[in-house]
Amino acid sequence: MSKRRPSGDGMVRKKDDGRWEGRIVIGHKENGDSIFRYIYAPTQKELTAKLRQEIIAYQGVDLTEDSKLTLNEWMDYWLDAIMAGTIRPSTLNGYRRYADLYIKPYLGDKQISKITPTDVQKMYEVLKARGRVKEHAQYGHQLSGSMVHSIHTMFHEAMKAAKESHIIAKNPTENIPVPKANPKPKQILNDDQLEQFMEAIKHDAVWHDFFYTELTTGLRRGELCGLMWADFDEAAGTLAVRRTIHTEKGGRLVAGATKTGRGTRNILLPASTAQLLSERKKHSWSEWIFPNPLKPESPTNPRSAYGHLKALLDSAGLPNIRFHDLRHTFATHALASGVDAKTLSGILGHTKASFTLDTYTHVTGDMQRTAAEIVGDFMTEILGEEMKPWQNAENEGTGASI
Repeated sequence: MSKRRPSGDGMVRKKDDGRWEGRIVIGHKENGDSIFRYIYAPTQKELTAKLRQEIIAYQGVDLTEDSKLTLNEWMDYWLDAIMAGTIRPSTLNGYRRYADLYIKPYLGDKQISKITPTDVQKMYEVLKARGRVKEHAQYGHQLSGSMVHSIHTMFHEAMKAAKESHIIAKNPTENIPVPKANPKPKQILNDDQLEQFMEAIKHDAVWHDFFYTELTTGLRRGELCGLMWADFDEAAGTLAVRRTIHTEKGGRLVAGATKTGRGTRNILLPASTAQLLSERKKHSWSEWIFPNPLKPESPTNPRSAYGHLKALLDSAGLPNIRFHDLRHTFATHALASGVDAKTLSGILGHTKASFTLDTYTHVTGDMQRTAAEIVGDFMTEILGEEMKPWQNAENEGTGASI
């Protein structure tokens, strides 16, 4: 039996056509045979330089035979065998969409171990410029920076898994320029608009309780649709958020886990919301708090809730906001009313309070200014007007600072 050659071991030779060929060991088959990578150059000097770079890149790397897979084959395996069951079905469907529409058409036929950072960067540039499948009236075929950034996040994880599985030597998605995420500004209903919306839902007997609960809890749409009477503790006035409803292909509704680990939570309801649900329970014959109006044995379809929101906004002459903006409306008004970020983070199911603060900086900035004014007035009362904190020394002409 021949001696097993270590990865990075190389050799060179001159071919009959005058070119120089080099090869290095990059891994081994199951039977122990070496897997080679071949490099070509017109001169021995150029080949030596290329070979040196390759030897450094593959030193200590021991790839498997799967390194010959195409990217198409790896993406299918990664999604079906590695990711399925570890993430929400809706997230998995989104990943499949990214792979099928954006990644496979550009790099899918290429051997995964031969994909370079330059290949990935060029793909992102093409996607940004003309990656949109269906032409948009305003943006044409351009993809937003946020969309390309989301595609990159998924692709990076897929290639990271390939490296950990000894299929590639280096993750080609690392350390390359990626378009920055540029999410749309959050929209909320201001005080007057919120009052208009609340007036509009008063006249909608079917959907009033649904939207009132949303505006007083800030639940995600799927979480709200997934509430069951078993989740409502009438005596304590609390609600357990345990599941989310999403729509699969074909329109089938599926109950799944909440978006994050912290998404499974118990929240204390405002007294008015607890009372509303108590009254609703008296007349309910479904296990769902908000059942499908036409099929009480099923939960409300999140798509139907979205469509009805749009109809309500239109009839009330309000801005065409997203359903998630109702969640932003709740959170913004809660912070502005003095609810602390830690408490709000728990209600919203955020992983960390710092994420809540980062998400609602437009509110916390105003809160900081208000706090500064309160502290300033308080300190002025103690120290006197001439010792007012944060006073601009330049205005006094003293050149000194406190």
